Amino acid sequence: MTPETAAPQISVLIPAYNEERLIGRTLDAVHASFAALPALTYEIVVCDNNSTDKTTEAALAKGARVVREPHNQIARARNTAAKNARGAWFIFLDADTFLTAKLLGDTVRAFEGGRICAGGTVLVFDREDIGWFPTFMCKLWNRVSVVLNLAAGAYLFCLREAWVESGGFSEEVYAGEELYFSRRMQQWGRKRKMKFKILSDSPITTSARKMEWYSSWGIFGHVLRMLVPGAMKKKEACDLWYSRPADAAKVNAER
Repeated sequence: MTPETAAPQISVLIPAYNEERLIGRTLDAVHASFAALPALTYEIVVCDNNSTDKTTEAALAKGARVVREPHNQIARARNTAAKNARGAWFIFLDADTFLTAKLLGDTVRAFEGGRICAGGTVLVFDREDIGWFPTFMCKLWNRVSVVLNLAAGAYLFCLREAWVESGGFSEEVYAGEELYFSRRMQQWGRKRKMKFKILSDSPITTSARKMEWYSSWGIFGHVLRMLVPGAMKKKEACDLWYSRPADAAKVNAER
């Protein structure tokens, strides 16, 4: 990583709430990806979003810089991480999502081309047996992402100035902030003749742990609740992202 006295090219920004179990794997993947592209300089900023476990200790052990956001909201955690970042280019990565050298390389080439201001990529899960509804939703989302040019929250990238001048992530919502952010980036880019791009040839792998915690029907129910107008502004309607089922500790202990 870049010495503290020098600003890095890239800031990898990770919101994290009770991610002690997976944050180490996520950070290992970040380090490995940058090791494959040694000319790049980078930093990792983890925003501990009011965790009650050892997320901070686990992140520090892997060389990340940790900042804190006491209000438990993904959008605020993303923005807090960005406010503390030093890089010219931002990559927003979920704490249960695993960067690859190919995706990093494609992202850097997008930045270096000078015509892309922001973007994302499509998703794959780290296991295949995830149930009928998550499988359907993943395929549907990837299609929607490419057609409508919307990024998933698991992986987004943008120019620093685009984040600053657009106002960052909307803190009016508790989920779906990446959709609003995608639109903000598109609007910012159009004024400067730049594009927002989904890197569909370089998917990001994210954890399927929610499919371990909930059945397909359970996730279906969560999605239905979020379709109610105004639901994304209510934390209780977005509990798929903010709660852990009662048996999560048991699942974690068995792994």
